[in-house]
Amino acid sequence: MREELHPQGLEVVSIALDSGGADAAAPWIDRAKTTHPALVDEAHVLDELLGVVNVPTGIWVDERGVIVRPPEPAFPWRPRAPSEELLAALPAIAAEQLREAQRIKIDPDRYTAALRDWVVHGARSRYALSPEEVLARSRPRDMDHSRAAACFELAQHLQRAGHPDDAVGWFRQAHALAPENWTYKRQAWSLADPLQGPTDAYDADWLSEVRRIGAENYYPPLEL
Repeated sequence: MREELHPQGLEVVSIALDSGGADAAAPWIDRAKTTHPALVDEAHVLDELLGVVNVPTGIWVDERGVIVRPPEPAFPWRPRAPSEELLAALPAIAAEQLREAQRIKIDPDRYTAALRDWVVHGARSRYALSPEEVLARSRPRDMDHSRAAACFELAQHLQRAGHPDDAVGWFRQAHALAPENWTYKRQAWSLADPLQGPTDAYDADWLSEVRRIGAENYYPPLEL
């Protein structure tokens, strides 16, 4: 989509939220052969500032630097279903995760249609929200969310300082204070197990948590 719409003025900037930094994100960026700026946010500053709680998330920013759509699920296409051959070759937990992921509700057709409309019509697009509408759709920041952000930052500091066991307790507090924040959960789970499977460190893992809430509830409905 970037190649299609860039001549009309759209730029895509991808930002990987990963405490592992460039070493963790670079292989995926290289494999994608991106032509757009691809950044890595080790400190999760983007999600803290703008309220990103899951990925992939899109945020629309106009040519003045003003947000015209706050964070929302952003899929440019529907991922292909994995083949049985691929599933058979994967670790059992990864195969089950892929099967469950197929049940997650996404809406790429409506999202890309809205994006194309915005590129063509700019501020006149019905999908470009006013500042008041953006604020109304943005997530509230109560004290629990502020504490969760502080706990998550402390956990990351301890992890980077070489104290992963001490980081676990702070990650767990962040999860308890902001249970809807999947970036907090997935970062902690992936540090304990790259496949985000069950471990002794946490009471849940990606697969069990998605099944608990229902795959259809993994992303909020797209409001267009």
